[in-house]
Amino acid sequence: MTGQKSEGDRKHPVDETLPPLKMFTSGLQHVAAMYAGVVAPPMIVGPACGLNATETAFLMGASLFTAGIATLLQTLGFWKVGAKLPFVNGVSFAGVTPMVAIGKAQSPGDALPIIFGAVIVAGVLGFLVAPYFSKLVRFFPPVVTGTVITLIGVSLLPVAFNWSQGGNDRAPDYGSLTNIGMAALTFLIVLVLRRVLRGFLQQIAILLGLIAGTLIAIPVGITHFSALSEASLVGFPTPFHFGAPQFDIAAIVSMCIVMLVCMTESTADMLALGRIVGRPADERTIEGGLRADTLGTAISPLFNGFANSAFAQNIGLVAMTKVRSRFVVATGGLILIVLGLCPVAASVISLVPLPVLGGAGIVLFGSVAASGIQTLASAAMEKGDNALIVAAAVGIGLIPIAAPDFYHHLPKDLLVVLDSGISTGCLVAIVLNLAFNHFGRKTADGGTADEDTADGTAAAAHGDPETPPQPAPGTTDEAGAPAAAPAH
Repeated sequence: MTGQKSEGDRKHPVDETLPPLKMFTSGLQHVAAMYAGVVAPPMIVGPACGLNATETAFLMGASLFTAGIATLLQTLGFWKVGAKLPFVNGVSFAGVTPMVAIGKAQSPGDALPIIFGAVIVAGVLGFLVAPYFSKLVRFFPPVVTGTVITLIGVSLLPVAFNWSQGGNDRAPDYGSLTNIGMAALTFLIVLVLRRVLRGFLQQIAILLGLIAGTLIAIPVGITHFSALSEASLVGFPTPFHFGAPQFDIAAIVSMCIVMLVCMTESTADMLALGRIVGRPADERTIEGGLRADTLGTAISPLFNGFANSAFAQNIGLVAMTKVRSRFVVATGGLILIVLGLCPVAASVISLVPLPVLGGAGIVLFGSVAASGIQTLASAAMEKGDNALIVAAAVGIGLIPIAAPDFYHHLPKDLLVVLDSGISTGCLVAIVLNLAFNHFGRKTADGGTADEDTADGTAAAAHGDPETPPQPAPGTTDEAGAPAAAPAH
């Protein structure tokens, strides 16, 4: 029709740009949601490597800076690098345990150079194997992706609960009525704002809730300004500040395992995000995303950073706000770089008390789990052994959450994988899907059970979460007309 853009000319919401104010505030909301997750690993690894408070603060700034670089690689990309989805990258928690072990086993002067050397090698190897690793996407039908997305949300909820109690279980006020009360109040504020606001204000309800919670926390006495008064105006993460990288075989093996874990989790996260934004993460998307992850990881040690991977909590933010533009997240990446270069600005973000962040986090992480349940609803659970696959994968994936010491007698090297409910649940779901649906019983027409369920559910995983399932690309709809392929 005259005056209207054709379907092919219309931009996908992922590729749309927003007005500057909306771009900045939405990007800032992403930073607020993941800030604590970025600075927590260096806060743990720094003291384990013998760093004092000033050096640990430097390490935190470096982690913010490198997270910004990795996020820009992921959202904007170049060549075959980047998923080009609203995907936030930051320091992976999967590497904390092995890095602490390396730090304690080495002298203080050698610990970080050895860690950085191992991270560089792991990043380079991950970059090289990304094209082959991405081919695993065909083993992620809705029964697998729904399970993994659900586990991502459920695995993150304990983080929000910990923040709600204060974040430090050794602090005297951990779990106090004040902390839990502030978390509950922020939780209610976010829900009320989401219910009563409309348009753009509704989209930034999380940010508004964090601001309101922080202001209320000032007279309560849990907002601390000491970090702001002690921070310097400018601080650049000097390359190889802690010394040139060293290459230790044992450390390299440990970090390569971590890299594989990060790639597994990132693959699941990309599938989840593609489902939420209505742009399915195909093999090419996952390959580009893994290249961005691993390239960002290989570059990070240059600026004193660690291994980077996807931040699942921001997937919940995309699902909740429905702001799908990758340029919003790229703006968040730029903000992270500024925070890494300006400790004062970083300290302003850190003013948000953890209980306030925890109250908002319950909504965010619960949104991820809800997206997984929605995907499972389209996975033909009544057919074949799909229900059994979900039951077993979720059960195994919940072990590190429900019983954190369950594997404590096993070798520490195995704990890198086993302590991640996302990784173990994902592996169990993939293996059981292969066993029951690919190599299992044949159906009456000679196909596998997976073929029957995947054809009818793949389209549901490709569409917008609020639209009804559509026929898969290349098939026909109920009236026999060719189905339109999703926009890319």
